[in-house]
Amino acid sequence: MSLEFLLASGIGLVTASGIYLILRGRSWPVVLGLNLLGYAVNAFIFAMGRLWLDASPLIGHDTPPTARTLADPIPPALVLTAIVIGFATTGLLLELALRGYHTHHSDHVDGHEPGTPAREEDTHA
Repeated sequence: MSLEFLLASGIGLVTASGIYLILRGRSWPVVLGLNLLGYAVNAFIFAMGRLWLDASPLIGHDTPPTARTLADPIPPALVLTAIVIGFATTGLLLELALRGYHTHHSDHVDGHEPGTPAREEDTHA
């Protein structure tokens, strides 16, 4: 079993878990699913930039710079930016989930539990 297969399987498993959680009917699993999907995308972007051992990101040490001795600095920069944006988005989603719970007294994504009739004040919004 190769490392590429293992990495691709891991990214696929995390992506599938994130999509499963996003499709759930509660707020908290949706937030966790979006986080898992963000982690899978970050790992995918990082893997697409190749992982180099003992390679400088911008300038070679003693040898003249060639394509073989220099690593691509763009994927790690994109992943770091995505981590910061993901953290802010998670905070916003948690606040929206808490606000919805306090407003509708339910953490279901549409505001009421399945199998129960919608309350009258929810239908006149």
